Amino acid sequence: MAKTGQTTKQAPIAAAFARAKAERRVALIPYVMAGYPDETTSETLAIALGQAGADIIELGIPFSDPLADGATIQHASERALANGMTLRKALALARRVHQHSTTPLVLMGYYNPIFSYGIALFCEDAAQAGIAGLIIPDLPPEEAETLQSAAASHAIELIFLVTPTSTEARIAQAAQMAGRTGGGFLYCVSLSGVTGARDRLPDELPAFIARVRGQTTLPLAVGFGVSRAAHVAEIARIADGAVVASALLNAVDAAPTDERVAAGGAFIRGLSALRG
Repeated sequence: MAKTGQTTKQAPIAAAFARAKAERRVALIPYVMAGYPDETTSETLAIALGQAGADIIELGIPFSDPLADGATIQHASERALANGMTLRKALALARRVHQHSTTPLVLMGYYNPIFSYGIALFCEDAAQAGIAGLIIPDLPPEEAETLQSAAASHAIELIFLVTPTSTEARIAQAAQMAGRTGGGFLYCVSLSGVTGARDRLPDELPAFIARVRGQTTLPLAVGFGVSRAAHVAEIARIADGAVVASALLNAVDAAPTDERVAAGGAFIRGLSALRG
């Protein structure tokens, strides 16, 4: 408990969602793959997205077997690995972004590289790089205790994923784990499958979000398939955040080399126009 006269500083992710809520809009969470299309561009892009209106930046760590990702992010991951991007280099990149941006950074990566790095050392280095949260899609709640404890000791939130096929017990377990620290959010995967831009969001999405909402007071962010302003506006009616990944990478990839950062910023500003 804070002493009389002191105030407790709100965690960066929670503060981002609170600010969006106060402004009656959904928080926008774009995804950048570290090292794609090259290291310099990904760093500059992450900074530019914050300036363009992003509330949180999800920074992807390339991995050789990204089981949760579709063709676009798999391609980006392969390219980043070919460019020599590693977990250690991604943390250095995050540190540089953090030095030039106040937008909270959330690392999205797979567990094996973190385990190989050393959990305690990784969390220490991540904190020094300004990381506010971690998304580890292949780490289930029942196996997350060690990483969550190490992360929490450095004020880093572990973000858990729930899907439309998650049972009530599974959603409750993820909500309970996330609620231990309480400064993050639950990542609601909009559909059963992998990431990728799609024409429309599932008709069942509102019912799914209502199921999750019944288990937690944490902010809910929707990802997978979010690719246009209309999707973001739809999500704004039922959830607290929208994660945009493949469609953003496609927009960046389609632009001329010297216009990629500008294209990413323009894409995010276009989503912002209808986000709530």
